[in-house]
Amino acid sequence: MDSSQKALGKGSATPGPVPKGQIRLYSMRFCPFAQRTRLVLHAKGIKHDTININLKDKPDWFLEKNPLGLVPLLETSGGQLIYESPITCDYLDEVYTEKKLLPSDPFQKAQQKMLLEHFSKIVPYFYKIPTGRRNGEDTSKLEEELKEKLVKLNEAR
Repeated sequence: MDSSQKALGKGSATPGPVPKGQIRLYSMRFCPFAQRTRLVLHAKGIKHDTININLKDKPDWFLEKNPLGLVPLLETSGGQLIYESPITCDYLDEVYTEKKLLPSDPFQKAQQKMLLEHFSKIVPYFYKIPTGRRNGEDTSKLEEELKEKLVKLNEAR
């Protein structure tokens, strides 16, 4: 299923096996955590297919694959299941070694991961602020918090 297609929900059929030489990503189009994994897949040029999940009405088969019921979830052609965004990203970088994304030096790797953690703290604001505005809420406090976090992110580089 292409990432632009409809999300699968309760009552949908279980997808068939992952084709040999590919990996499958279970995602939700607007999930920032799944976006991390999508970015790694694309940056490394990994052949994959994407199945979007309706997270408000999850299929039973999806809960069998990931009892936490969250995306991202990777499934290999061998039936292996890997979930949680930092874990899926590390897995992809370790298994598909042709184009490493993280440095091999432990301190440099730690610095990149710390920067990612700083960045992950600002992502929710890109959803909270527009949603608040649409709902007629005062978002000035959220906007100020976002500015402060962006300054700290810039300093963390």
